[in-house]
Amino acid sequence: MSRRFGALAVLLVLLVVCACGGLLAGRGMSPAVVWEVLGGGGDATERHILFQLRLPRLLVSLGAGACLGVAGLVLQSALRNPLAGPEVTGVTPGAVLGAVTATGLGLAGWESPLAVVVAACVGGCTGAALLWLLTGRGRGDPAQIAVHGVLVSAVLGGLTAMVLLVAPGELGSVVQWLVGTTEGRVWQHWHLLWPWALAWGAMAWLMTGPLTLLRCGDEIAGAAGLSAARARTLALLCAVALTAGAVAAVGALGFVGLLVPHLALAVFGADLRLTLPGAALVGAAVVSGADAAAQLASRLLAVALDSDRLTLPIGALTTCLGAVLLLIVVRRAPSRTF
Repeated sequence: MSRRFGALAVLLVLLVVCACGGLLAGRGMSPAVVWEVLGGGGDATERHILFQLRLPRLLVSLGAGACLGVAGLVLQSALRNPLAGPEVTGVTPGAVLGAVTATGLGLAGWESPLAVVVAACVGGCTGAALLWLLTGRGRGDPAQIAVHGVLVSAVLGGLTAMVLLVAPGELGSVVQWLVGTTEGRVWQHWHLLWPWALAWGAMAWLMTGPLTLLRCGDEIAGAAGLSAARARTLALLCAVALTAGAVAAVGALGFVGLLVPHLALAVFGADLRLTLPGAALVGAAVVSGADAAAQLASRLLAVALDSDRLTLPIGALTTCLGAVLLLIVVRRAPSRTF
């Protein structure tokens, strides 16, 4: 237990470091100016950049990372599959399709951002339901779910491309969901995300008992008096809602929800009462750290290539790093479910 609390302390320190990096990185102000503004100095422009642009961007990245980390852990526990995650179960591409459709076809706009979350949630549920049906109601082995997840994602990605062909003028406004970025996030995005994340995150934590039984198998869950089908359905709904909220806020951040649960389980163990909040912290640290790294890399590339418009999307960074880590996970456990 002391080791877990020590790991939690280290994780909190890491989260603070990543958060500070997110505030200090970026263009427009040097780190020295940021510290000056935090101390109460700076002019109106510098205070606007820090408190109206960088701070909400940081909070959105923390909230989205926490949502994806919890959603991934809930999915892997409910399906008893270490390869289950929002990215490979049709949830993320379905949520992207819903958000792109709502925006590209004029079904929702920035005047009603909640409509984007609802559309993303409907799309995520659709993607998860397709995979659920193809894999025999979630009873397939990890390899089968991974293969069918790729197929479902490809179909949903094709539908997203069709929507963009129908409304090509909206390409610029929907690229955030296709790649995943925290660029341009303001307080409106944060005010939309945090109550959604808090409500569904609390529901996920209340389900730690049923999720623990589901990890042990449907037979053991049934012997303990739990309706496995009902509990799994509620858990999937919770994971889809968390993923939809994150996608509606920052777009499709590849592999975050798939790999963060593995890190949380390695650090905090199988007790989901502790591991679930741990997954939220790990996800927040990963996304905020990746955002800070992407901003720093964008600054360096802009100087090297003499281009002020060059921006590295955070989704590109998480996808590249996540793909490498996914190969490591698959090679270490090619035939293990849990």
